[in-house]
Amino acid sequence: MAGVVLGYFLRRSSGGQRAGRPEGPTVAELLLRLLDSSRSAVAVINKFGDTVLHNPRAVELGVVRDNRIDPRARVAADQAQQTGEKVSIDLSPLHAKGRQPEAVVGEATALGDGFTVIEAVDHSEAVRLEATRRDFVANVSHELKTPVGAMALLAEAVLDAAEDPIDPDGVRRFGRKILDEANRMGTLVSELIALSRLQGAERLPDLVEVDVDDVVREALERVKLPDDEDRRRFTTDADSGLVVEGDRTLLVTALTNLLNNAVAYSPPGSPVSVTRRLVDGMVEIAVTDRGIGIAPEEQERVFERFYRVDKARSRETGGTGLGLAIVKHVAANHGGSVRLWSVPGTGSTFTLC
Repeated sequence: MAGVVLGYFLRRSSGGQRAGRPEGPTVAELLLRLLDSSRSAVAVINKFGDTVLHNPRAVELGVVRDNRIDPRARVAADQAQQTGEKVSIDLSPLHAKGRQPEAVVGEATALGDGFTVIEAVDHSEAVRLEATRRDFVANVSHELKTPVGAMALLAEAVLDAAEDPIDPDGVRRFGRKILDEANRMGTLVSELIALSRLQGAERLPDLVEVDVDDVVREALERVKLPDDEDRRRFTTDADSGLVVEGDRTLLVTALTNLLNNAVAYSPPGSPVSVTRRLVDGMVEIAVTDRGIGIAPEEQERVFERFYRVDKARSRETGGTGLGLAIVKHVAANHGGSVRLWSVPGTGSTFTLC
């Protein structure tokens, strides 16, 4: 596209203007406006390497600096002139700083008469997404490897226990552990599926009116507590009568995840409270615990997939490291957000709003 446009412009420029210019912008002027508004970097150089023409995007992406073309683009332009073929170029900054793009790829195309057009686009987002995908695959592989490896070892222990007359209860004990690991792996897979749906293009169900008090009650019923703990550790404020538009199942899941998180990172039996209120027309549901708290430098990261403040504690409680990521995406898909207040050694408050 840019090559056709610039070729036309250069031919018109070299051929002069006709007498009796019509009113309004010329075709050449319109083409220049088109180049200036393009999200692609475009620059034209002559056979001496001088920059004849470039758009603002070429400066933004570093293809042109101080009216000089990037040396890598100059080399590619010479190759394009010699071969008559398009030449691909990596124009990524050698030392990206601040908001500079991380990945810029381009192409040199000979226009004839010694002119070459350099076109380039910013692929930084695609590179970041690919890095995220690789990290995600690596994390999933690691998380699945742990329970699978544990199940293999436990299965061997079961076989040994079955032949041990001194420990008749060994099979049952190891069998329960295998079941725990299988349940953990099942939870991980279920949460991965839920998270992929929330992050993907799959459309959420039609939103309906949801009773906030019902969401709180159901979430409290779903919380997993150790056998020896009393549910009286949970306290709530009075029913609010508040109603929101949303998906009830997802909202219950998000609140349940916050409650399970509060239990996992608090001393046994310590209080966990749930409050709800209306602030500036927005419903807020807050979960407060008196647990270990979260350091300031970790507070942004707790919503990342597989990030754990205390890895040992999370694994002991069967956590997958996906709960808060799901909370974040449920809130976002409802047009809301989740806030965090926390002080190490004091506790934390997560607020859905």
